[in-house]
Amino acid sequence: MDYEAVIGLETHVQLKTRSKMWCGCANEFGAPPNTRVCPVCLGLPGVLPVANEEALRLTALAGLLLHCEIPPEARFDRKNYFYPDMPKNYQITQYALPSATNGWVEFEWSGQPRLRGPHGLPMVRITRAHLEEDVGKSFHFERHSGLDFNRAGVPLLEIVSEPDIVSADMAYAYLNALREILAQGGVSDCDMEKGMVRCDVNVSVRPKGDTALGAKIEIKNMNSISGVRRALDYEIARQIQVLRSGGSLTQSTRRWDDVAGVTEEMRTKEHAHDYRYFPDPDLLPFRPDAGWLDAIKARLVELPLNRKQRLMRDYGLPASDAEVFKHDPALGAYFENIACRADNPKAVANWVINNLRAKLAEANAQARPPAEVGAGTSEGHSQAEPAANTALTLERLRFPPEAILELVRLVENGTLSSSAAQQVFAEMFDTGKSPAAIINEKGLAQVSDAATLEPFCDQVIAAHPGPVRDFRSGKTAALNFLKGQVMKLSKGRANPALVGQLLERKLRS
Repeated sequence: MDYEAVIGLETHVQLKTRSKMWCGCANEFGAPPNTRVCPVCLGLPGVLPVANEEALRLTALAGLLLHCEIPPEARFDRKNYFYPDMPKNYQITQYALPSATNGWVEFEWSGQPRLRGPHGLPMVRITRAHLEEDVGKSFHFERHSGLDFNRAGVPLLEIVSEPDIVSADMAYAYLNALREILAQGGVSDCDMEKGMVRCDVNVSVRPKGDTALGAKIEIKNMNSISGVRRALDYEIARQIQVLRSGGSLTQSTRRWDDVAGVTEEMRTKEHAHDYRYFPDPDLLPFRPDAGWLDAIKARLVELPLNRKQRLMRDYGLPASDAEVFKHDPALGAYFENIACRADNPKAVANWVINNLRAKLAEANAQARPPAEVGAGTSEGHSQAEPAANTALTLERLRFPPEAILELVRLVENGTLSSSAAQQVFAEMFDTGKSPAAIINEKGLAQVSDAATLEPFCDQVIAAHPGPVRDFRSGKTAALNFLKGQVMKLSKGRANPALVGQLLERKLRS
């Protein structure tokens, strides 16, 4: 019997706020343990939470980016459970009335999805996106454990998908698309190494063609998107093997062991009633008005997938070039600033992607100081004050965007050869001088005068009788060698197309 997987994901994303959800403690990563806490974080008696309005704004912004409905009322509830990393013994979350519902994410994936979105691409529906607080972090040292509550109370957005995902690879594609939307939308930095994005997986298998869902298994402890993919690959195969061998599956929670590459059972699965949800008596319901929502809508950005499709449509870019600008909106905006005035946008894209991006990366790699040894905290990050940001950015370039447009036009009108243009760009990047000034200073203008180039061609033909014979005997590839020799004699300034014409005419005469 053939089986198919049914997968839903619960993605937890830390919101990009300066302070925590219910108090004024700093929302920052890397501080010494338990130095960003207060009585509210620690759930001490008599304290009262005060909602962080920016977290509410970012939750609504995320909902709009994910095409969700923003309900007229959202409410905070208490989720009751007992675990060392939750000092109050309950988590403030949203259960009955979440902040966003009924959305969807469309993304690129080469498989066969269950649903397709407005652009005909794979789609995963979003059941809800609700706001809650993060918990502390446990550390284990041989036979002892410790707790760091710096993270407790950090605003956390939980995004729950419908079980629309059919494979581990599709889950991987969905999570990458979701992370990119939220990062570019300013909702979260989405740095997985800092625990800003975490994901729980719900997966079951069923015979192909069945509509009933199988026993749902939840998988925890995945620290990367690739870890989610590996865990799903293993767990789907495990469940199918159990069923094919005549066994049965029970709803449960399992943990992913990334080193061993296996899932292990933790406990039988809880149900909602086990948490005894009830409205938090210290927090009023939140009712966003039209003016408040309009201010949120003003913060919306173009979705990455929409940007890619628009650049392909408006500028005729291939998918590979548009994909680069999809991932890097600042670079894409820089490209568009030039391309909207260019006759050949593809040529502009080549210079921005292949040259400018590479030079920026090279310059920043050389400027980056070596990591200090032994200066980290318990989380591996330096306690020292961060160094001033000296990274070379697009805003700090020494030359204006128009210089790239000028360079492209000089190549296209034959003033500059492709090889000489590389020299001009390198000098332009380092000094900020205009392409015209560099060409004049270094004498790099392309030679397109036949009378000037013919002596070079005659010299090469005389010096290389072997390739000349090869060409005349039908080996046309020998012409490229001879062209290369002429380019050397001209120090790269000769017009390659004209050189080819002159050589071919002389060799056939």
